[in-house]
Amino acid sequence: MGAVLPEGVTPAGTRGRILKAGLELFAESGFAGASIRQIAGIVGINSATLYAHYPSKGHVLAALVRIGHEEMLARLTEAAAATRDDSAGRQLAALVRAHVLLHTDYPLLAVVTNSELHALAPELARTSLELREQCRRMLADVLELGVRTGEFSLDDPMLAVTAIGGLGVQVAQWFGPALHRTREQVADQYAQFALRMAGAHR
Repeated sequence: MGAVLPEGVTPAGTRGRILKAGLELFAESGFAGASIRQIAGIVGINSATLYAHYPSKGHVLAALVRIGHEEMLARLTEAAAATRDDSAGRQLAALVRAHVLLHTDYPLLAVVTNSELHALAPELARTSLELREQCRRMLADVLELGVRTGEFSLDDPMLAVTAIGGLGVQVAQWFGPALHRTREQVADQYAQFALRMAGAHR
């Protein structure tokens, strides 16, 4: 899959083309290995024109990482709303499925969002870190609910949040037609993995 970005949140015109070019290069070479000149070359503009849209390479990356986190929060929020009155197990499964499906639908964006956030200066990373914390809190709340109701058995809920939250991250690296599984099959299986990790009582 190429440099695909979510509809409705990606800028139109040249700004959007710059982001897609940056996504392609950052996913292939990393933030450090990509240059403004390369990004501009893919778009078909010169570096000066690119700087008129984004002040630096870091601003291009920051926009991509923010879009990735906004999409993740939107999907998790939708999943949480749809299962608000269900058991903790169903809520956890819904969150994990949404997380995995994001990584199958936007693999390059997921790779860049997860692997290049560290390259951003603190002021450029701040918004994305806040969005990431909101996502982490949603998962933590569901695990805490499951422990309170006796549905989950966890020795270390904080580590469980980290472990379960990381389940879907690597899916973007390997998911594809050669796997001979649909995105839904992978998401369902990962939801089962998460429930086992949470010590869910069947």
